[in-house]
Amino acid sequence: MKKVIVLDFGSQYTQLITRKVRELGVFSEIFPFSTPPSRIKGENPAALILSGGPQSVYGEEAPLASREIFEMGIPVLGICYGLQLMAYLLGGKVASSKKRESGFASLKITDRGGLLSRIKDNGQVWMSHGDRVEAVPPGFIVSGKTSHCDVAVMEERERKFFGVQFHPEVVHTEQGKKILSNFLFSLSGLKPEWRMGSFVAQKVEEIRRSVKEKKVICGLSGGVDSLVTALIAHKAVKDNLFCIFVDNGLLRKGQYEELMKNFRSKLALNVIGVDASQFFLEGLKKVTSPERKRKVIGEKFIRIFEEEADKIGEAEFLAQGTIYPDVIESNPVKGPSSSIKSHHNVGGLPSQLKFKLIEPLRELFKDEVRAVASELGVDGEFIHQHPFPGPGLAVRIVGEVTRERVKLLREADEILLQEVKKANIYHELWQAFVVLLPVKSVGVMGDRRTYQSVVVIRLVRSVDGMTADWYPACPELLSRISNRIVNEVEGVNRVVYDITSKPPGTIEWE
Repeated sequence: MKKVIVLDFGSQYTQLITRKVRELGVFSEIFPFSTPPSRIKGENPAALILSGGPQSVYGEEAPLASREIFEMGIPVLGICYGLQLMAYLLGGKVASSKKRESGFASLKITDRGGLLSRIKDNGQVWMSHGDRVEAVPPGFIVSGKTSHCDVAVMEERERKFFGVQFHPEVVHTEQGKKILSNFLFSLSGLKPEWRMGSFVAQKVEEIRRSVKEKKVICGLSGGVDSLVTALIAHKAVKDNLFCIFVDNGLLRKGQYEELMKNFRSKLALNVIGVDASQFFLEGLKKVTSPERKRKVIGEKFIRIFEEEADKIGEAEFLAQGTIYPDVIESNPVKGPSSSIKSHHNVGGLPSQLKFKLIEPLRELFKDEVRAVASELGVDGEFIHQHPFPGPGLAVRIVGEVTRERVKLLREADEILLQEVKKANIYHELWQAFVVLLPVKSVGVMGDRRTYQSVVVIRLVRSVDGMTADWYPACPELLSRISNRIVNEVEGVNRVVYDITSKPPGTIEWE
């Protein structure tokens, strides 16, 4: 299956480029701008896309790729900064604009012979740039411009190099998907072969080839990611798969018992249940740093997996439900971007790991994982449950995690979910949860002064977890949730509502 590599130069839209390419039926992966050309060649991509970015090509710390990327004999599309980089490296001229252009613009088409084939004139595009291309490189033509940008689209059709100053990957560019489609299919000769069914078959074969007759353990979290991982691994190794579901004391109310029942009754998986709540809570004593919590929890999981592997014997592989957003947020794979936080599947693993990792979903976004789950016949209600973090309620308790604080949060969380489902908005939301803060506030209950905990309600909508918007819940629902929590959860006297989107915030608080 052919793929497209997106070289990331720090754009906030890089993941969106990858998603749009996949939606068009072509597999796509993000690589840092600094990836050596030899590594890129080794991946054998059918085309390259150069993302946008906030820098100037003339800046002291400008992310500059090697000119060799234009000597690989494959089509290249530069977007925004990617266009400017293409012009700069191939002999054109880039200059600083007197005024930054940001927002809507109308694209005037001057040549429809290539990238802009069948694109209507004066269509809306989304601009976000400071520099501009003042002179195109030798052999290039200008095929599109706007009132403020003389080189909005440039092309060198013989070598199949194309550049757009606007962002075709965002919804604000009316015909952006069509422009990407032209690049992928008409100009690069690709076919829409990326399908969930072919993905499963490919991963099953990869696992079978790697594992051979060895045994695999798979940590189940109760979420769709780890379950899909287990089902793919089971297709590959059959009875040599041993699933482990750990009660780390940080699960939701009744979650462990309910899931163990479902795993054993509805799925043909060999599931070992481990009660390790005391083990985890002891390890989290006096730990307040979010990163340290994740590291501790990741290390504890691995220790348990190692113990169970010793009992099983000859279990050399560990299958995990790591997905693409976990990788992106845990590692600086995004060109010049920085790490956001460690996910226990990725950055939370101890450096000394005796297992070889199997991560079949590492390249997928959340909605793609759900599509795979559907392909594998997983129950729809399970597929569309809200994501639940691997470290559990620990990352929803700001400050130290104690048994008492977990119990308080668990009760408040249960009330929130009950009310969200009763209001029939559960499936409108990406996540709904409660956060316990390390502060107390003065209140009055039963004519007496109280000094108790504060909790935060968090309701968000999202498509893939990479970005999210807070949900404008009706006041009546918020009032019911608040009243129930304050009256039914001992130790809470104040409830607040989080109206922060991602970015600038993350979905989880830690």
